[in-house]
Amino acid sequence: MQKIRDEIRVIVGRFLPMMISALLMSMTTFVLQAQEKPPRPIQVFVNPTQGLIFGAFTHGASGGTVTISPTGMRSSTGSVVLLSLGYNFSPAIFQVEGIKGTVISITDNSGTAFTLTGSHGGTLTLHLGPPQSNTSCGTPFILDQESPLRMEIRVGGTLSVGNSAANPPGNYSGTFNLTFNQE
Repeated sequence: MQKIRDEIRVIVGRFLPMMISALLMSMTTFVLQAQEKPPRPIQVFVNPTQGLIFGAFTHGASGGTVTISPTGMRSSTGSVVLLSLGYNFSPAIFQVEGIKGTVISITDNSGTAFTLTGSHGGTLTLHLGPPQSNTSCGTPFILDQESPLRMEIRVGGTLSVGNSAANPPGNYSGTFNLTFNQE
């Protein structure tokens, strides 16, 4: 009987510190921190502040293209001649506001041709370029400004210009759609 008691004491003596440690660890509270979830629903506001403007040009004998880059550079191809008659040219500019860190993609219908209608007849075809922000080109992008500051997104495009019969001189106007998707 004494031998059994001694063996129990040895077993308890060996395992008691481990059992106490396990008991203390189970009573310890661990504090974990993570980024808090953004409020739902996440709201993103988009304000168009400037239209896509191609300025003044003449189509020449056969026409060609006029391109406005997201940075505001203007160029032409074919027989199109860019004119400096005091008319502005610029990319479209959108101001985007939301929670800093929100991921946004833009559905820009890149493969879609938009039609601009002339004041004296004729139509021009517009193809949009990729959107660009101060920090990235393309989509998706991450909002890098805390509200009420706004992130600026610029969109350029290419205008296909025909000859004088297809595109008589005048003012051409139209609309295009961009969809800003919060991901």
